[in-house]
Amino acid sequence: MMSEKHGTEINWRLQGMIARGVGIVAIALGFVLGMHGLDEPASHWLQTALGLLTTGMLAQGYALYCSIKRMQQLNSQS
Repeated sequence: MMSEKHGTEINWRLQGMIARGVGIVAIALGFVLGMHGLDEPASHWLQTALGLLTTGMLAQGYALYCSIKRMQQLNSQS
């Protein structure tokens, strides 16, 4: 008797593409807001820009993780 998996298979390619897109947008917005924040050092824009840059870097790291998991999945199917 075979046991079936009751979970769905994770689509690493789609998750990686979404994470990569979010990372690119967050980093771009972080740089734009950072330039604005440097013009007005007393405002909250500089901290917001640093948060967006951090978020973008984490999203890019997750996209790299998804790419590695996808390659492992493809190699295990072969």
